[in-house]
Amino acid sequence: MEINYKFKTKPYAHQLQALKKSWKKHEYAYFMEMGTGKSKVLIDNIAILYNKGVINSAIIIAPKGVYRNWLEKEIPAHMPDHVEYKTAIWNPAPNKKQKKDLVELFDPCYELKILIINVEAFSTKKGVAYVDKFIMGNLCLMAVDESTTIKNPKAQRTKNLIKLAVNTKYRRILTGFPVTRSPLDLYSQCAFLNTHLLGYGSFYSFQNRYAQVMNRKLGTHSFRQVVGYQNLEELTSSLDSFSYRVLKKECLDLPDKIYTTREVELTPEQKKVYKDIAKYAIAELESNETVSVTSILTQILRLHQVVCGFVKHDQGEEVEIKNNRLDELINILQETQGKTIIWANYQYDIKRILKTLQEFTGTDSVATYYGETPDEERQEIIRRFQDPNSQLQYLISNVQTGGYGITLTEAKNVIYYSNNYDLEKRLQSEDRAHRIGQSNKVTYIDLVAKGTVDEKIVKALRSKLNLAQEVLGDEKWKDWIK
Repeated sequence: MEINYKFKTKPYAHQLQALKKSWKKHEYAYFMEMGTGKSKVLIDNIAILYNKGVINSAIIIAPKGVYRNWLEKEIPAHMPDHVEYKTAIWNPAPNKKQKKDLVELFDPCYELKILIINVEAFSTKKGVAYVDKFIMGNLCLMAVDESTTIKNPKAQRTKNLIKLAVNTKYRRILTGFPVTRSPLDLYSQCAFLNTHLLGYGSFYSFQNRYAQVMNRKLGTHSFRQVVGYQNLEELTSSLDSFSYRVLKKECLDLPDKIYTTREVELTPEQKKVYKDIAKYAIAELESNETVSVTSILTQILRLHQVVCGFVKHDQGEEVEIKNNRLDELINILQETQGKTIIWANYQYDIKRILKTLQEFTGTDSVATYYGETPDEERQEIIRRFQDPNSQLQYLISNVQTGGYGITLTEAKNVIYYSNNYDLEKRLQSEDRAHRIGQSNKVTYIDLVAKGTVDEKIVKALRSKLNLAQEVLGDEKWKDWIK
C-alpha cells in the first residue's frame, strides 16, 4: 500500500493495520468488533483498488437496518476527495431519483460506481438479476456487511450470493462476531469469499471435520445432531490467513464512547397509523392557534409510541402495532458480545423485550430494572449484572428508574431501544456504564425509524438540545411532526 495515500479521515492504528493486511488480497474478512470502524477500512480498500485500476465498481450488501447508512453517512465521510464516484441504492419499488440512479449505474464512465443493496434483496429474482447484470459489466469488489446474515448455507439468499460472488474480482465480509451460535456459522460466510478457503468445498465435509455428529432417531424420523465440536485450533489457524480480528479493548486510540445508529424500517401498519396521527395533529394546530402545548407534546408522544411498535388509544389501552423493532434488537445482540444495557422509554416495551429475550436466550440471561421491579430484588440484579461470571447478560431498564445512582460498568454495549425526551436523563443513563471502574470502550447504539419523530429525538439529544425549548420556542414543532 502506498505510504502517502491520501485518506479523507485519518485511520486509527488498528484500521491501518487491517488495510495493510488486506488491501490487495482477493478475499478477506474484517472480523472487527462493532465500533472499531470496519466500514472505513472497507471504503479505503475500495478507493485504493480503484486508484490502482483493478476495479471500477463496488457492491456493498448490508441488512435493512444498516444499508442506507452507507449511502448517507459512511461513504461521504470516508471516501477520499480525489475519488470521483456515483452511488445508487437498491429499492424494489424505487422512486424517480432512485430509479434514475440505478439506470445510470450502467452508463459508461470513469467514476467509481457503487451499488448499495440490502441483503434481503438476494432472496428475490429481481434483486439477483440486477446484481448479476451489474457484475457482468464491471470489475467489481463485492462486500457483505454484517456477514452473519448469510451464515445459513440453506438460505436462498446465501446460495445466490455465493453463486454471484464467483464472478467478482474481490470479495470482503465484515462482522464483529462471525460465530453467533456455533463454529459452523463460518462456513457460508467464508464460502462467499471462496468456497475452498477453509479447504472444504461443501458444508457437510466442513461439518464432519469440525463438528461431532451423532445419528438420532425420533419415532420413525432419523436425523443427524451436532453434539460437540473438534479441531477448532486448526479452524482458527485457517482463518488467520485471510482475516483480521480486533476487539474494542485492544484499540487504545479509540474514543471511550462510540456512537452508532441502527435504522428500523416502519411496517405498512405503522406508516398508516403514524401518517393519520401526524396529519390530525398538524391540521388541528393550523386551524386553531389556541391549542395548548400539552396537546402538541401528547401528539409527539403518540407518534413516538407508534414507531416503537404500539399505541395507547383513547380508552387508555396499549395496543401493539406490527413492527420490526424487536427483530432489529435481536440482530444487534447477535452481532455483539459482552454484557448489554437496553434502555426502553415505555414499560410496554420493557415487558415485550423481556419476553422476547427470555425465549431467545433463556430466563437466567436477562433481567429488568424499572418501576415494577420489587425493591428487595433490585440490588441483587445489579450485583448479578456486575458479576463477570454471572449468566445475566442483558439488563432492560428505563432511564427514570435505572438512569441515576447505580453502577453498571460490566456493560460493553448500551442500546437505546427507545429514547427519553429528557437530555439530562440521557446523559445520566450513558454514564451508568461509562464511569470509574469501566475498563472497556462502550458502544452506544440508537434504534431509529428514519424520517420520523424518533429520528428527530435522537438528533436533538446528540446535539445536546433541550427538546422542550425546541418545541416551545417557536413553530419548529411542525417539523417534528412531519
